[in-house]
Amino acid sequence: MDAETVLLFREVNFAYRTAHGAVPALDRVSLELRPGESLAVVGANGSGKSTLARLCNGLLLPDDGTVLVDDLDTGDDDATWEIRTRVALVFQNPDNQIVGTVVEEDVAFGPENLGVPRAELRERVDASLSVVGLSGFERREPHLLSGGQKQRLAIAGALAMRPTYLVLDEPTSMLDPEGRRDVLAVIEVLRSQGHGILHVTHDLAEAARADRIMVLSAGAVTFSGTPGDLLSVPGRLGDWGLSLPPIGVLAAELRSLGHSVPAAALDSESVVMSLCDSN
Repeated sequence: MDAETVLLFREVNFAYRTAHGAVPALDRVSLELRPGESLAVVGANGSGKSTLARLCNGLLLPDDGTVLVDDLDTGDDDATWEIRTRVALVFQNPDNQIVGTVVEEDVAFGPENLGVPRAELRERVDASLSVVGLSGFERREPHLLSGGQKQRLAIAGALAMRPTYLVLDEPTSMLDPEGRRDVLAVIEVLRSQGHGILHVTHDLAEAARADRIMVLSAGAVTFSGTPGDLLSVPGRLGDWGLSLPPIGVLAAELRSLGHSVPAAALDSESVVMSLCDSN
């Protein structure tokens, strides 16, 4: 029987061990992510979002429950390398992931360590840089890049591993608006190319771009559904430490005045388009 292609959490518990005892981080978390889907994971600080991201490819292992990547168990030491090829992680600070002295060396680092032949390595580097809009930067030193360009470089390095799933942990939190827009555009391209995207964020405007949203609160899943379902009842957000961005507040005011603005319209472009379409 062929392996099922899905990133799967089954009733996962995890706690950090400290000198003062165990500190629970995740409580019976279950999720599914398939290629071509995007799942946003949101929650207040300390809700367990980053812990969940690190469990996706075996950087952390569950205390109870199971994490499967295409039927490969992250708890199986023999499967670790294959799992980390299929699930790539990108963190919020790209400087912590950049290892090359020039851009193309950094992108090549992962597949080169897999023993990828030189001709294929060149193809992977060029293709990954093209996807993230960094073609022509091959010989640029990473420290000369902007914050957004560095984050796109980190994504290119992950893509060069040819992963099925891409897990992004707060990838825009350290970026200016322009860099944020560039990274979000890359995420949209990756989803359209068939990657499964798990996007950890505290920003509901970013989360609303996903197919589905999962809310974590004190390590437990308190909501799982579409962006529209979550945002149609904004009174619940405060209980989970979430809040609408300013444009979302404006959209809610417009709806109260009778304008047809979707609950998931959390950026200026979406609100303007809704108003234009209704006229």
